[in-house]
Amino acid sequence: MEITYKQAAKILDAAIEKAGSMNIQVSLAVVDTGGHLMAMARLDSVWGVIDFAVKKARTAVMFGIDSEVMGSIISGTDIHGYGMLNSNDGLLTIAGGVVIKDTEGKIIGAIASSGGTPEQDKEIAAAGAAVLA
Repeated sequence: MEITYKQAAKILDAAIEKAGSMNIQVSLAVVDTGGHLMAMARLDSVWGVIDFAVKKARTAVMFGIDSEVMGSIISGTDIHGYGMLNSNDGLLTIAGGVVIKDTEGKIIGAIASSGGTPEQDKEIAAAGAAVLA
C-alpha cells in the first residue's frame, strides 16, 4: 500500500508539533514509495533547506533505510561515493530522512526534516514516522 494523503498529513502534523515543541524552524517533506512529494511544510526555515528535506526523504525511501544509514554506507566507498551521491538526481545522506512503515512493517513512504542539527532533524522526522507505528 502506498501512503495516502490523509496519512501524510497526519505524519506531517506530528512532525510540525515536535519541531514546535523544540522551537526549531525546519522544512518537512513526506514522500510516497516512488519518492514523489505527498505533503510539505516550511516552518519559517531558510529556503535552502526545502530541497534538503525532499532529498533526505527520497534517499530514505529509495533505499529503504534512514538517510543517515545510507550516509554510513557511502562513506565507506572511497572514490565511488561521489558517483553514489550524485545518482538519482542527488542524494542527501545525513540524518533527518526516516522511512515510514505501515502497521504490518511495510515501507509506504518517508519523511524528512531539515533546518536543525542532524540529531534534531532525525528526532523531528522520527516523531512524524512514529504516528503510524
